[in-house]
Amino acid sequence: MKNMQNIVFLGAGAIGTALGNSLAVRTDLNVCLLSVEHDVVESITKTHINQKYFPNIRLTPALKATVDPDILKNAGVVFLAIPSVAVVDYLHTIRPMLPGNAILVNLAKGFGCQNQIIPQCLANYLPNPVCALKGPSFAREIINNSPTAFTLASADNDLCRKLESLFDETNLFVDTSTDLLGVEIISILKNIYAILIGIVDAHFNSPNLRFMMFTRAFNEMRNILTHFGGLEETMFRYCGIGDFGLTALNDLSRNRTLGLLIGKGFFNEGIPNKVVLEGRIAMSIILEKLVENNMPETGYHMMLQLDKVFSGDTDIAGFVNKMINERY
Repeated sequence: MKNMQNIVFLGAGAIGTALGNSLAVRTDLNVCLLSVEHDVVESITKTHINQKYFPNIRLTPALKATVDPDILKNAGVVFLAIPSVAVVDYLHTIRPMLPGNAILVNLAKGFGCQNQIIPQCLANYLPNPVCALKGPSFAREIINNSPTAFTLASADNDLCRKLESLFDETNLFVDTSTDLLGVEIISILKNIYAILIGIVDAHFNSPNLRFMMFTRAFNEMRNILTHFGGLEETMFRYCGIGDFGLTALNDLSRNRTLGLLIGKGFFNEGIPNKVVLEGRIAMSIILEKLVENNMPETGYHMMLQLDKVFSGDTDIAGFVNKMINERY
């Protein structure tokens, strides 16, 4: 596809910088980070270091950064590496510079406008093909050149195959899926259930119990995914069990850490509204959609109990006991 070698990342945060740096090692690709953070762009341009996000890591000199959205005019592939709540509005502002045939690759894990997944939001007003790239991927690991896997999803399998070649000869590996809806949904669900597992782990540092909860949560996620129209096989790709395992079981995960803090009693006076990590934001939207879609409550029992923790309707000890002892 024309201009596929011209790659722009919207956002020069941790994940945008890490992925951009991995792709920029290829001499046949032109990779640039487009950011609104002038200090970040200046740091990368002058020192080849993103002082704000990776202060001790020297980036490849081939990786460029700019605050000028005109860089988009020649872009063939645009990675969306900004928070999900900002993606839709920001693309509205840069629309005049965005070529209609540029491929958009969504990295954000969350809902966009009107509680729709981001590809659905973008399809409402942009002609561009939209893909998703999701997987078990801490940015700190990627920037240190650790082999890292993603699921690349598009309704157009041929488009997936073309994009897959971008990751050749890098530390990034992909499997592909045509289940764009399912890949987006599972990337949202895994943050919710990572909080739940963190809460249980805070009470019982037990490998046996941890993987009992992990299995139950995995099955509940599968029920919800298929109820929304996603494919069961998506659960077994990098975006599914891989990303859920990383998020739920590793202490570098922010949503697991939130669960650990809740479980250890750091929010005895109630969970403050400023705690707005992806899992908490998404849960109320998911629950609303499940009610609208008439899914029996037995199909999302664990999520309902977690919602009661956030709303203050149950104490942590009661929640943990329900997670362990109830049979459903």
